[in-house]
Amino acid sequence: MQSNAAALGVGLAPSPQDVESFVHKALGDVGAALTASLVVIGDKLGLYRALVDGPATSAELAARTETNERYVREWLNAQAAAGYVTYDDGRYTLPAAHAACLTDEDSPACVLGAFQGMTAAMRANGKVAAGFTSGCGVGWHEHDPELFVGVERFFRPGYNAHLVSEWIPALDGVEEKLRRGARVADVGCGLGASTIILAEAFRRSTFVGFDYHEESIGKARERARAAGVADRVRFEVASAKAFPAEGWDVIAFFDCLHDMGDPVGAARHVREALAPDGTWLLVEPFAGDRVEDNLNPVGRLFYSVSTLVCTPASLSQEVGLALGAQAGEARLRAVLEEAGFTRIRLATSTPFNLVLEARP
Repeated sequence: MQSNAAALGVGLAPSPQDVESFVHKALGDVGAALTASLVVIGDKLGLYRALVDGPATSAELAARTETNERYVREWLNAQAAAGYVTYDDGRYTLPAAHAACLTDEDSPACVLGAFQGMTAAMRANGKVAAGFTSGCGVGWHEHDPELFVGVERFFRPGYNAHLVSEWIPALDGVEEKLRRGARVADVGCGLGASTIILAEAFRRSTFVGFDYHEESIGKARERARAAGVADRVRFEVASAKAFPAEGWDVIAFFDCLHDMGDPVGAARHVREALAPDGTWLLVEPFAGDRVEDNLNPVGRLFYSVSTLVCTPASLSQEVGLALGAQAGEARLRAVLEEAGFTRIRLATSTPFNLVLEARP
């Protein structure tokens, strides 16, 4: 009978075809990583936006964007090889479907923030690699500031598409509370996208965004003023275990609980900070409960960013539970139950998010 090792091919010489197949896969991933950097360049220089005006030669696109033709020509050829633009007889076209993802920041399909944020995350490779041997973490504040902007750009289109129209209505009685006038704490608010979206939709309610990262809070205040909601929104520096326990009607955590060193402690503080009939809105990255459930393109993205950003962030803090960005519903429920929440339900979900409602 064949041993398990033999059945799995362990210790056996690989076939040339298998080696060649994996080389093609690996080089494809290298090309994808390089393409990510080129997408960031195209975004910053307005190359994609200029192609929305119509097909162009490299000289025409360089003229539209006041850039160097030789750089633009090489960028366009790389983009054509990657399938981001099409090429025909010296002219390059940005297909309409691609333009929605690469130029329209209001589209839920916009991917610009993902490229900006993840290329910034890669700049922490040295710090993260050191953590593999020391066990030490890398705090959010230790990353390149482009990460903060890119993450906000990545999440904002999804929040715009789902938060007010789907997630809030999925919660028991919360939409009516917000329309009448409620007090809302948005914890781990970052640059304030979620807080501002809620404030624009529910004008009788007041909102306070909390984050430990002072630089992000400063930018969130600027954005609230620019959006014209500063009269009912304020942003304060505070951690998830230290924001004021003032009997909040709604407390929201958007894609941040898994980054915290002590999510159980944060959940206990939420329970203490809620009004007696208050609601905790918890949004986390979509994941199944088993590793096998997450071995797909979405899981690949979230496991990768979790390795570079989320897990090191948690390990840099007290407790360092390190839930990771693929914790899954069962693990999240266990955290909430340990903190004393007794009424927990999955309110809704998207391909990228789990939306949980928790009450004491």
